[in-house]
Amino acid sequence: MNRTICFSSLLFCLSAVLPCESADWPHWRGPGRNDISSESSGWNGESWLNGQLWEVAVGEGSSSAVVVGDHVFLTGWSKNRDTVFCLDSDTGTELWQQSYRSPRYGRFAIGDQKLYSGACSTPDYDSQTGLLFTLGVDGDLNAWDTRQKGRSAWSLNIYDRYKAERRPEVAVRKRTQRDYGYMSSPLVMGEQLIVEVGGKTGNVVAFDKRSGRELWTSENRDEAGHTGGPVPISVQGVPCVAVLTLRGLVVTRVDGAGAGRTVAVYPWTTDYGNNIATAAVFGDSVIITSAYNHFAMCRLNVTLKGATKVWQNELASGVCTPVIHDGRVYWAWRGVHCVDFETGREIWSGGKVGSQGSCILTSDDRLIVYAKKGSLSLVETVKRSPQQYTELAARTVFSKTDAWPHVVLANGRLICRDRDGDVRCLAVTNQPAAK
Repeated sequence: MNRTICFSSLLFCLSAVLPCESADWPHWRGPGRNDISSESSGWNGESWLNGQLWEVAVGEGSSSAVVVGDHVFLTGWSKNRDTVFCLDSDTGTELWQQSYRSPRYGRFAIGDQKLYSGACSTPDYDSQTGLLFTLGVDGDLNAWDTRQKGRSAWSLNIYDRYKAERRPEVAVRKRTQRDYGYMSSPLVMGEQLIVEVGGKTGNVVAFDKRSGRELWTSENRDEAGHTGGPVPISVQGVPCVAVLTLRGLVVTRVDGAGAGRTVAVYPWTTDYGNNIATAAVFGDSVIITSAYNHFAMCRLNVTLKGATKVWQNELASGVCTPVIHDGRVYWAWRGVHCVDFETGREIWSGGKVGSQGSCILTSDDRLIVYAKKGSLSLVETVKRSPQQYTELAARTVFSKTDAWPHVVLANGRLICRDRDGDVRCLAVTNQPAAK
């Protein structure tokens, strides 16, 4: 059931989703939750990167780093515990840690356990309160006070409270059932913490970020998807979130008396239930993509009356969420790809990228790509390479396990992690980028 909340507490503005310092990386996919950075790649015309600053081990998982000022926050699993680490960004020195008991997999896990394990949801940081929100694979939702060395502000278990069951098989192709537990990141919007729960009372639940009190649940009751998390979108001036559930794209209002109401639904189910790539939002458009039975990318325009397909092509990203910039769409999955945002037409592709991949667009209009088992590359966008894939530099960071965790660029540093929990911090070159 929806519960009315005061609209004044929910102003949908940039301050609700952006950090106080633009060089930080406080959310899943960065400051604007879109993989677009205000920092330069560090390319000086001849070389890239300036050595390793530090290396640590934090335990298993696919969660990526969160960077706020001189602190780096990471989560990892080992010995039946999830641990939240706070590190010094200059040295990697541990400043504090907090942990709680957690299984290696969610309670209803089925399939692909050789491909993932441990802490998989990236934390979300709230600059107003200093709270860091984490979500474990077995449904443990926690708020940690970073101003008090990670003291617990509140906690609850989503499985216990909302009775989500094992995700059903929904694809035409049988014997493709998968359940990875809770993978998506929590999302702070104003005074709300929005979480994809996938329970019997609603797919999305909003909590008071300070207390953990439930504020509302969504009309839509789909099971949770396996994406990076809910994404803010403004639909005709109305604040909403876009979520790829197990069954398709759902856009839900988050404002006042309208909170929880469904704005748009677009069916999109896959073999294995794997909508891994997060919905990518630009203006009133949402791009969704999946491999498996779809092997397609689709752009939708969203209004308060629903979603309309603009185009669909026969390209796909299985894991990497698309980056939308300057009329182009980029992603890294089985190569680095570029398509036209208006038409979906492919412009170029290239590079040696496997099924693992994430990418960041930098202020000097280049792509930092992290792929395979820990390979970094620097790639030109259409701005300087309009007709073909052009790679400027490459470096191997890891070589043992999959590079599922998203690469992070913050305050002149690249932070890379593999699924075993090994983390390395590299310095970017402190010279002006070539024009």
